[in-house]
Amino acid sequence: MPDGPDWTVRVIPNLYPALERQEVVIHSPRHVRSFAELADEEVDLVAEVVERSEGFWLVNEGRQAGSSLPHSHSQLVYSAEPLPAVGAESPAGVSEVLSRDDLFVAEQGGARAVAHPAGRFPYELLISAGEARPALRLLRECVRRLREVEGPVPWNAWLHAGEHPHIEVVPRMTVLAGLELGAGIYVNSLDPSEAAARLRAR
Repeated sequence: MPDGPDWTVRVIPNLYPALERQEVVIHSPRHVRSFAELADEEVDLVAEVVERSEGFWLVNEGRQAGSSLPHSHSQLVYSAEPLPAVGAESPAGVSEVLSRDDLFVAEQGGARAVAHPAGRFPYELLISAGEARPALRLLRECVRRLREVEGPVPWNAWLHAGEHPHIEVVPRMTVLAGLELGAGIYVNSLDPSEAAARLRAR
């Protein structure tokens, strides 16, 4: 996006990169705190950045989700090696989860959001992302609904590209303790079908 007084979305180097190359995507010149507050054209320009980039796109919103900035933004991370979580994923499993009607939350422009049947946190979601624009618009809608149900919850999201591209959304509503961190056993206090019903009703 052009760098000048009338910029809309800006991509800049991360001052404290975790990997060799990491960029910050500033979503708007307006001071908005949440992705949920972005206008259609702002979401669409972020989607354009995502489509043009070969980096791993992610969002950390809220301090408990790892954000140090109060302004809505996302990040692009570049790795020379395949990302472990992406490589371990089953495209068939992702497709099966996204097709479940009992966990359906919302749909927009061909993108579909469902509650994750084995979510680590309450309201964990999967969003199909064949095209970035409808997927990011649906992400914004899901975050809006989550805020209506639970208030301004901190959350993380990331895009897994590949055979079945999708966005994973993880609201940070509980604190990870020894069982989760040490044993890899996650205790989700909210039934995914109930989470889907609450978000669907908004």
